[in-house]
Amino acid sequence: MVWIEELSHVVLSAVIAIEDFINKKQQFQKISWMRPSTEFVSAFGFGKLKYEDKLAMEMDKTCAKIQNLSIHRPTTVNPQGQSSNPSNRIPSQPTMQEPNLASFRDDVLAMIARLITEDESFRVIPIVGMEGIGRTTLAKLIFNHQAVIDHFPFGVWTSDGCQFHLPHKEKIMEYDISGLGREWSHEEKLQRLKAFIINNRSLIVLDDSHFSHLLLLVLLQDPLNGSRMILTSCKTWLPLNLNMKSDPHHLWLRTDEESWALFTHALNVSIPPELLKLKEKIAKTCGGLPLLIVKLAEELSHKDATIEDWSTVVQHFYHDQQQLWSNTLLKIHKDLSLYMRRCLYYFTLFPQDFNIPARRLIALWVAEDLVQPKGDNETPEDVAERCLNLLIAQGMVQLTKKKLNGNVKMVRLPDALRQYWLSKAQQATFHGVHTNTRSELSLGTNKIRRLIDHLDKEDISFLHIHGAYESKPGEEVGNFVHHGISSGCFLMLLVLDLENVFRPKLPEAIGKLTQLRYLGLRSTFLETVPSSISNKLKLQHDANFPTILQTLCGVFVVEETPIKDGLDKLLSIRKLGLTMSHKQGVMSLQLQAVVDWVLKLNQLRSLRQSINENNQPLELELKPLVSHVNLSYIYFPGRLRNPSILSQFPCSLIDLTLSGSGLVEDPVQSLEKLPNLRSLKLLAKSYLGKKMVCSLGGFSQLRVLKLWKLEQLEEWDVEKGELQALRDLEIRFCTSLKMLPAELQARTLLKIEVKAM
Repeated sequence: MVWIEELSHVVLSAVIAIEDFINKKQQFQKISWMRPSTEFVSAFGFGKLKYEDKLAMEMDKTCAKIQNLSIHRPTTVNPQGQSSNPSNRIPSQPTMQEPNLASFRDDVLAMIARLITEDESFRVIPIVGMEGIGRTTLAKLIFNHQAVIDHFPFGVWTSDGCQFHLPHKEKIMEYDISGLGREWSHEEKLQRLKAFIINNRSLIVLDDSHFSHLLLLVLLQDPLNGSRMILTSCKTWLPLNLNMKSDPHHLWLRTDEESWALFTHALNVSIPPELLKLKEKIAKTCGGLPLLIVKLAEELSHKDATIEDWSTVVQHFYHDQQQLWSNTLLKIHKDLSLYMRRCLYYFTLFPQDFNIPARRLIALWVAEDLVQPKGDNETPEDVAERCLNLLIAQGMVQLTKKKLNGNVKMVRLPDALRQYWLSKAQQATFHGVHTNTRSELSLGTNKIRRLIDHLDKEDISFLHIHGAYESKPGEEVGNFVHHGISSGCFLMLLVLDLENVFRPKLPEAIGKLTQLRYLGLRSTFLETVPSSISNKLKLQHDANFPTILQTLCGVFVVEETPIKDGLDKLLSIRKLGLTMSHKQGVMSLQLQAVVDWVLKLNQLRSLRQSINENNQPLELELKPLVSHVNLSYIYFPGRLRNPSILSQFPCSLIDLTLSGSGLVEDPVQSLEKLPNLRSLKLLAKSYLGKKMVCSLGGFSQLRVLKLWKLEQLEEWDVEKGELQALRDLEIRFCTSLKMLPAELQARTLLKIEVKAM
């Protein structure tokens, strides 16, 4: 019988341990006549244990194995010698209210992907974040998730390291518990828990631990059965031995979409359509902090559902929430470096409640030298991006909108923190000239470094820019910039950011801004730029200096466009977007010039090739891009002459879109090996085959998958356990596809959209 064989193996292991103990003791007595002193076992690590302690640990393991075999002693035996046993899954700690899954979907999936792995060693994953951010809520969602229940037969939940919630304790512990009133010592509970965990793959949740019971970590380092522990704490620092086990999962403030989902869940009543206009106000008032969101929902649930009543509650709630942010402000005073404070000051240059594009903020930080790289292998943009992510992780900045691939798209300073940073920025004279009346602003001799137009008629700079009458914004800005340059007050300008200003009339005098490091013309719809800018770039070319231009998008390439010995001199490009002419024959040399240029762009992060003006894709003969270690985004609408290029994409690739590629072999076989790919879009005629297979172990990070107009695709197989990180699946007009893969149909956290399948 299997049970008898396992029991024999346990007994043999005990005999070997005892013999080893006797041999080592005899050897030690020969070496020294002195008995070694008792050694201290630190709560933060084992240290060097005596041989007696090692024997005791082996005996603990043996006892645990025997207890486990006793629990699972077969009651009936089938002809093959296999015993039948009941399920031993330990139910989770009961909760008063089911947490909202939609608000924490990304976090739950990310944590489950880290918990359910083939690694048999014991791992600890801390969940850290500020007070009220939902650490316990996330832990409960994970603990109760069906995939976790299926993977971990046993679960243990403890709050503040004091109470261990274990059902059927009379079976798990060495002795029966006849009365609920019996009290155990903390150390005794830990030892019993250790004995149980050794032979049972378990998930342990140490909620709100404050890392005060790290002895538990020491006791649980032995099991090699895939057990995991989740720690929740408001502390962002971690002990050194904990860092070696696993990186923490930082819980961020909720996005606007997640905030609204949590609010409607907590409100638990239907919202009249006329009150939906308060959606944006409610989301911004709470600053993405779950505790505030739930609290506001509870207050509104007791009020009449009218605009007047709700608006009054929201307004008062805004003024009463400052105390909940006090710990975050304390952390700012205590831990934040000077350069990160200055980065936070920059948020106050934007209007209140303004969603700032992350790429715009990073570019502005770099232009004003707010961040500095420490080594040759990193760029200022890398440092700025890391700084922004750190501010988000610590709850000082709210991520308001994510890209489909999970990256940061829009950010905002929570209102409760904005007033604090606005006052600090003014005290530090970060804003330069700070005045209260129009008369105090002089455009004569002052050297202005930054001037912000918030389109507020009460602002002192409004009349200077817009005048006292309504006119075209492009002309207004052009006249104002010309006046500022000619008067000499703009000559120290580092940044001129005109994003979203419709066709600003840039003066020729802009060439005099010799200190200018950033010229933002995104979404301006400019057709030409002043010759002074062109001449400045040309002089840099003639001097054999690569220009500092980093973003070049919307360029329409025709036969006469100077690519070779022209645009290919721009070697600092990080984001490139081109549209090619439809004249395929005469454009072959230009296409080759573009390909050669791309190969020289070592800093390239985003490459987008748009379809031509006739909405027709081009035939592309790309060369291997594996050496472009920074490239994370590729969009290719065109037939690929060399399909093998798919296996030569860089490992850094995060987002890939293919359209009209004409691939006849399954592209998934190559693309699923990309370790960081999070978003894959296979659009019209990108794949012409009939079958697609997702193998186990591939697409470890894929969050978004879109299949559009793959009209010949009939069968799609997904192996069991594959695509665990997938959040969004969209299938459109794949008319021959018979059914969804069975592996994906039961995924509770997967958002599936199917149209014309």
